[in-house]
Amino acid sequence: MASPADIARSLIVQKESIEAQLQAQASILSSNAGSTLDSPLIDADGFPRADIDIYAVRNARVRILELRNDLTAVMNALALALQSVYNPALAPVESPQPSINSKPFAKVDGVSPGSPAAEAVSRAFLSINDILIWSQGLQRNDLVVKFGSLTQQSFSSSSLKPLVEVVAAHENRSIPLKVLRSGQPVFLSLTPKSWGGRGLLGCHIVPYSPP
Repeated sequence: MASPADIARSLIVQKESIEAQLQAQASILSSNAGSTLDSPLIDADGFPRADIDIYAVRNARVRILELRNDLTAVMNALALALQSVYNPALAPVESPQPSINSKPFAKVDGVSPGSPAAEAVSRAFLSINDILIWSQGLQRNDLVVKFGSLTQQSFSSSSLKPLVEVVAAHENRSIPLKVLRSGQPVFLSLTPKSWGGRGLLGCHIVPYSPP
């Protein structure tokens, strides 16, 4: 098994790589008329802005959110590794792994029949006896725990704008999801696409705060 010092060095390399990627994505935003994560993509008349590469900006925003989550996880793991370096008694049995935020941040308020959301392939793991149950589609009252790389920590307010950005950047590409359904985790593969109805998903998702 790798020593705490080796683990820490490996995590430092990962941290520096993520920071370099963040800087590269930030440069993409900066080069597009100083765009930020929140700057508008449409002009005052409601048309797509002609002074920026909207596709590049959307993808940079999504990558920044993903990389920020990765950086947080690596920093948490690095903190544990460094504790083990200076105090071997704190060394974990296995290499420290980034923790996963398991709190839901959104709720499915409705799903249109025949929509991409209704057709998403899903599977639920029952922790009691590890039975694998196959089902299909998002369902009303599903609680969203993870949407692509987005978790509760990805949102600084009740706005679901980061989720909208991820959907727009993944048109015709699958997005892995984790939801809670009747208290059980369900893992889905959802592909945003045009389907004859409104939006790319065909479902209504609203912010959710755990009680």
